[in-house]
Amino acid sequence: MRILLVSDVHANLAALDAVVKDAGAFERIWCLGDMVGYGPQPNECIRRLREFDLVSLAGNHDLAVTGKVGLWDFTPDARDAIFWTRHWLNTDHLDWLASLPTAAVAATPEITLVHASPRDPAWEYIVTREIAKDNLEFTKTPFCLNGHTHQPVIFRKPWDGLKVLEERLPVNTPIPFAPHDLMFINPGSVGQPRDEDPRAAYAIVDLDEMTITHRRAQYDVSLTQKLMKQAKLPDRLIRRLRFGQ
Repeated sequence: MRILLVSDVHANLAALDAVVKDAGAFERIWCLGDMVGYGPQPNECIRRLREFDLVSLAGNHDLAVTGKVGLWDFTPDARDAIFWTRHWLNTDHLDWLASLPTAAVAATPEITLVHASPRDPAWEYIVTREIAKDNLEFTKTPFCLNGHTHQPVIFRKPWDGLKVLEERLPVNTPIPFAPHDLMFINPGSVGQPRDEDPRAAYAIVDLDEMTITHRRAQYDVSLTQKLMKQAKLPDRLIRRLRFGQ
């Protein structure tokens, strides 16, 4: 089975459509959360994702929009976008977001899906080897796919080593889910990359070959920026899309 893995779409329909087109044929989508927040088209993005056989989690922005978490940990720009999203999101999509799981989900016997981390599924950023190592005891599968940081990366504990290693996630290179290794893999962000590459980031998971391939898709950033300006979303959120920051 060929899976389209996406995370942190953040209401950026142009980026999501580019990813779906670039991915080619796939049987299912795994979405690691944060479909809304920041961007100008939350209804359209949720509608697009729900057209497919979809397994989805709730991210921290999704939880904030549905009122399940408070706003004190969000930046002022993020809070403004959350209030805007609450106003424009239709009831069906709001109810659907509220129904999504908030904890880690075992997608297969080998692979766990989580938005942030197994230890703190909504908020913790896996950005260091130490944090990755601390989270190993909280996942029951050897491989965990996570988002939230908007940066593609692998944290790996080899079967014959004590240390967790940090590796870049190369583009268009299939990475095997190595037997006996423990791995956290982040595909990056579809709608708001933060690795200084403005292209939409995603991955293809091949369950037959047991590989994951990180990919990037070019999209019309200016189109999303124009819609954000029309919605009067914060200027900083608009500008950062151009630079992938």
